[in-house]
Amino acid sequence: MKLSKQFPLNALRVFEAAARLGSFTRAGEELGMTQTAVSYQIKLIEENVGEPLFLRRPRQVALTDVGERLAPKVTEAFEMLHDAVASARGDVDTALLIHSTPTFGAQWLARNIGTFQLAHPHIAVRLTTSDKIIDFGKEAADIAIRYGDGIWPGLVSHPLMRVEFTPMLSPALAETIGGVHEPRDLLKLRIIDAGDPWWRVWFRAAGVHDPDLAGRPASRLGAQTLEARAAVAGQGVAILTPEFYADDVALGRLYQPFDLRCDDGHDYWLAYPHARRNAPKIRAFRDWILGELDPATASGQDGNRPPLA
Repeated sequence: MKLSKQFPLNALRVFEAAARLGSFTRAGEELGMTQTAVSYQIKLIEENVGEPLFLRRPRQVALTDVGERLAPKVTEAFEMLHDAVASARGDVDTALLIHSTPTFGAQWLARNIGTFQLAHPHIAVRLTTSDKIIDFGKEAADIAIRYGDGIWPGLVSHPLMRVEFTPMLSPALAETIGGVHEPRDLLKLRIIDAGDPWWRVWFRAAGVHDPDLAGRPASRLGAQTLEARAAVAGQGVAILTPEFYADDVALGRLYQPFDLRCDDGHDYWLAYPHARRNAPKIRAFRDWILGELDPATASGQDGNRPPLA
C-alpha cells in the first residue's frame, strides 16, 4: 500500500489544527479552508484510524480519548518535519522566538543575549516579555523563561536561577530615619507594593509577625525591575532578587540592609515543547543559557524534569 494511502497527511494536518485550536471553524481559518472541508478531512482521518477522534457538540468539539492520545504525536511529527526541512535548507533566516518574564528579560537576558548572537549569527532572536504564561499551542514562541515550579505538562524544563528575595533601598532613603538597624525600621518607610506576598514571607522569617501591610497604600508597578527603579529613586523599600541589582549596589544606588533572604519555592526555568526538543535553534539556545548560568548543567540533556504529557 502506498504511503499516501496509509497516512493521509492533509487530513492529519487538519486534525492537528482542530485539536490544537479546539474548533473546526478556527482550524479552517488558519488553514484557509471552509468548515465543510475541515469536517470532510476529519472524517477521512477517523475512517483511517477506525475510531472517532472528536465529540461533536453544539458550537464546540472535544477530543475523544483516542484523539487525546493521537494529537500530541501528530503535533510532534509535524514539528519534526518542519525542523528537518529547515535544517536541510540551511535556513539563514531562522528566527528564535523567546518569551520571558519582564524582570528576567530586562535584568539578565537583554544584557547577555549578545554573546549568543555572536556565536550563532544565523539565528535572529526576537524577545517578548510578559507575566502571562503563554500557551505554546496557540501563541508564537519557541521557548519561554518562566517563574514557577518547573512542572508544566508537555514541556521540557531546565532550572536556570534560584529566586531569593530581600528588602533593598537607597542609602539616602535609609538616612532619612537615621539608618535601618532592625527589620521593624523598614516599616517607618514607604513599602513599594505592600501587597506582594514576598513581604509577608520575609517579615515572618525576620520575626516580625504583625507588619500591618494591609493598611498601607496599594501600589502595583507590574514588574520587579520597575520597583527597583522606584527604590533607586528613593521612593520606598522594594523587595527584590539581589542578583539582578549587583550594579546598583556597586554604584551605591541600592543596598541590602539585612543578610536574610527568603524564597517561595519558585525559580526561573527554561521551558519548551517536548515535541520541539531536537530543533537545532532550541538546542543551541538551551546549551548556551545553561552554560552561562551553570556550566555544569550544559551537558546536552533533554531536561531535569521529564515531560508530563
